[in-house]
Order: sequence, then structure tokens, then C-alpha cells
Amino acid sequence: MYRDHTKVVRIGNRVIGGGNPILIQSMTNTPTEDVKATVAQIHRLEAVGCEIVRCTVPNAAAAEAIAEIKKQISIPLVADIHFDYRMAIAAMENGADKIRINPGNIGGPDRVAAVVKAAKERNIPIRVGVNSGSLERSLVEKYGGVTAEGIVESALEKVRMIENLDYDNLVISIKSSDVMMCVRAHELLAPQTAYPLHVGITEAGTVNAGNIKSAIGLGLILNQGIGDTIRVSLTGDVAEEVKSAKIILRTLGLRKGGIEVVSCPTCGRTKIDQIALASQVETLAEEFPGLNLKLAVMGCAVNGPGEAKEADLGIAGGIGEGLLFKRGEIVRKVPEAEFISALRYELEHWQ
Repeated sequence: MYRDHTKVVRIGNRVIGGGNPILIQSMTNTPTEDVKATVAQIHRLEAVGCEIVRCTVPNAAAAEAIAEIKKQISIPLVADIHFDYRMAIAAMENGADKIRINPGNIGGPDRVAAVVKAAKERNIPIRVGVNSGSLERSLVEKYGGVTAEGIVESALEKVRMIENLDYDNLVISIKSSDVMMCVRAHELLAPQTAYPLHVGITEAGTVNAGNIKSAIGLGLILNQGIGDTIRVSLTGDVAEEVKSAKIILRTLGLRKGGIEVVSCPTCGRTKIDQIALASQVETLAEEFPGLNLKLAVMGCAVNGPGEAKEADLGIAGGIGEGLLFKRGEIVRKVPEAEFISALRYELEHWQ
């Protein structure tokens, strides 16, 4: 289990690596210099379970905004830097808890050294990020195209560049939109480094396609013991990234807590509005992040009673009504119109 033996790195008020829980990240899509909008979005992310947030810092106004944003949020903030090394230094001066850079696109060795010096003075971790889309031409030529081997070599070269500056407070991130290439790259990298790894499938796509690609890729990587933080990258509402990440971690048994909703896919036997009900129950479950239980929403009498009985709480649908199960026992019969209110009552009084 690689993650049990990775270096412990502190990011603000959280720690990663060394077998600590895998933390969920997301990234804001507001202009960072718009403090009000950015803080509002971070609060939404916090509410659904985001544990580390990343903000882009493309200009001085964004760097300056970090200081005010930090005052209004409670989770660590990572400054995402490209091209201008001065923005990395300014972000750290304004309180960023961590910076994300690609040493290959912020200038020459002197500029990398200036960033590392500023990080060292404040003991701020640096996430060294390499994406398949920005792989150096020399490595593309060496390996005959963009490959997992090239991505890993690029990342390790950049890590050594920073280590040679006598700094090792590092996190590594290697990403690709090619799922199996990304998986292979992590399999190659993990045995070669003790630094914590931030894992994700970059540019995964829309909520539907991106969730599937991320679930497959992250599932294969995480299940091998690789990964200390994760992001599900989706073209959509950023809150969906966090919700998906939580489901992936729970499904792999890497996180407990929260309500797991199971529901049947419906068929011709279903006599209740199962599709709408399942959606409403999923939304209801999000209101109770502190509960750790399984909630079953079943549509007919074939598997419904059995599944609902095995869950901590459940509804087994009939004809316009259903049986409410709690810890394996039938509590009462509930009219369809009262399903949500009945479940809400049970959740609010759960012991």
C-alpha cells in the first residue's frame, strides 16, 4: 500500500500522505480576483465535502485576492500557477497554503529557484504537476509519442530539479485525459517516489462522461494503494466533482460516513414514481453528511423487501404505497406521497 508510506505533507490545517485519509480537492472556476464570487463558490464546495480548494492565479489582482479569500474560508487554498513565476511568489506572500507549478513552463532555473526559495522560507508545499498535453518535445520524440513513461520521466526530472535546490516539501501530480495511460503512469511512478500523489483524470469531460472515466481511472489507481488526494475533473458544476469523489472513495471502502443510497433501475413491475423518488432521496441524503448508513429505495415486491431489509433504512414500493423498513424490520406502510417526509423524519431522529 504505497499511500501508507508516502511522505507526510502539511497543507494549511490538513495533512496528507503517510496513510492519512485521502482528501478531496476541487478547483474554483470564478475569476479569483472576484473575491465575493470565489468565496461563495468555495463555501458551496465546503458544504458538500471539499477538503482542499485550488484557485488559479494568472495575474497580480488574483494573487492579492488570496489574502482576503483566506480570511473567509476554512479549508486549505492551493494557488495554481502557470507561466509567471512572480505569481507563485506573490500567492505565497498572500497566504496560499500550497502552490501548484509546472517547473517547465515558468521560465529558467533561476526563476524556479526564486519560487523554491520563497516556499522554503514559509515551508509551503509545492505540487509539481505534469499533464500529458504539456509533455516536452524531447520526451515525445524519445518515446515516439505521448506515453506514460514520458510523463513519469518528466515529473521525476522536475522533482529532482527542486530537490537539487535543497527542498523536498513536495507533492506530485501526473495527469492525462487518456484513462489507461494515466493508470499506467501512476503504476510506474508510485514505486519510484515517496512523495504524496495527487490523482485525477484530467479533462475527463462532462458530468456524465467525466464521471465514468474518473470512476474507472481513479478506481484502478486508488485500489492499488496509490493516491493521497484526488480530484474528479468535470465540465460542469464544481460541486458535482466533490460529490462524485465521495462516492468513488466510499465505493472503494476508502472512506466512511455519509448516506449511501441504493435504488433499483425500475422495470415494468414498478408502480411508484421510482425515478423521481430516487433523485429526491439522493438530494435528501446530502442534508445529513454526518450519518453513516445505507438507504434503499426499491420499486417493486421482487427484490424490494429484501434490499430494504438489508439496508439500515429503506422503502419497498408497492402500488401507490410502500413499506418502510428500519434496521431490517417493517415500521409501517407509507402512502407514496409521504415517502420523503417519512424518510426525513427517520433521518432527523436517527440514533
